[in-house]
Amino acid sequence: MYFPEQDTHLLNESEIDLLRIHSLETFGTHDGPGIRMVVFVQGCQFRCLYCQNPDSIDIHGGTLVTIDELVSKAVKQKAYFGKQGGVTVSGGEPLLQRAKLVHFFDRLHENGINTCLDSNGRVLDDHTKELLDRTDLLLLDVKHINPEWHKKLTSLSNTTTLKIAEHRESTGKPMWLRYVFVPGYTDQEKYLHEWAKHFSGYKTIERVEIIPFHQLGKHKWELMNMEYALADTPSPTTEALENVKAIFSLYLDNVTIK
Repeated sequence: MYFPEQDTHLLNESEIDLLRIHSLETFGTHDGPGIRMVVFVQGCQFRCLYCQNPDSIDIHGGTLVTIDELVSKAVKQKAYFGKQGGVTVSGGEPLLQRAKLVHFFDRLHENGINTCLDSNGRVLDDHTKELLDRTDLLLLDVKHINPEWHKKLTSLSNTTTLKIAEHRESTGKPMWLRYVFVPGYTDQEKYLHEWAKHFSGYKTIERVEIIPFHQLGKHKWELMNMEYALADTPSPTTEALENVKAIFSLYLDNVTIK
């Protein structure tokens, strides 16, 4: 596999009408509000220990699909979206294809379709800002507030992720925060308080989702002959999940366990 640290554009500009995708889900209900078509793009530079789709990491994997085709599929499903639904682009990491997603989101808006972006916050530049301007709802995964623990979990710093949250707040456009709760990695009470307190003054956060760690992606790591560091890590208990919800709720509204 090819995992360049600095290559934050997956395709060159001559391929602006193509997206490299991992998979496509119709009638999705877990990636944003309402019923949604979810486009899982290919390529990610985070190395999350609990990644459910390690086959989506390689930036040269997946399938090239035209934006025309994706827009056509979304338009055909529009009747099912209702007032809240629409299209979510998830990953992988969508920001590696941010210039192309600007074009995709423009096309969706031309057809009256709501746009949602689910991101780790890999990179912040002018293309990212253009994309966020066209993003009706941002789902931002903030995996840890402590830089060292964030790097243990993902191999990368959380600096850019936090800058993207700050930028989104400055625009006044809505976002949801997501936090994967992993026993032994993201369950330290000190940092749970710090995480929630960091965002306590934000006005654009409509919802905070706590996502329990699970082993559903383990078999993919094994099939790809990749070492799965969390093979012996248990799923969090109900008590532990309720505890983190209570901590987050001290600082933030509308905290929910997925």
